[in-house]
Amino acid sequence: MRRLAAALAATLTLVPLAGPAATQAKPPLREVSQIDDALLMVAIADDLRKTCDNIDARLIRAYSYLQKLKGIARDRGYSDEEIERYVTSKEEKARMEARGDAFLASRGVDRGDRSAYCTFGRQEIAKGSQIGVLLRAR
Repeated sequence: MRRLAAALAATLTLVPLAGPAATQAKPPLREVSQIDDALLMVAIADDLRKTCDNIDARLIRAYSYLQKLKGIARDRGYSDEEIERYVTSKEEKARMEARGDAFLASRGVDRGDRSAYCTFGRQEIAKGSQIGVLLRAR
């Protein structure tokens, strides 16, 4: 009986060390706004560099930023496999594209108007926004 009580006491003292993440299910990465919103900025920057002849990517900065986001996801308990599934999912890419269109529309930018879209990109670079710091004007 004493051994059982001692084992139970030892188990109960270790449970708090596991933290809340061990006892609660993680939300899908799409619901982690710190990561999902940051990836939206990366997606818009990537599209700008592909669309606009006068805008290039700051590839090292973008890579570093993506690694930082991956680290945040890992710190929150997501595995490399979960992260990879999230960033390569066709459904998530379509959702992110729709979010990007909505983001741009909220700023009066039509992605289909290449000139306006590229002007937006150059403005973001000038402002030093999260989108802008991932890009550079040629």
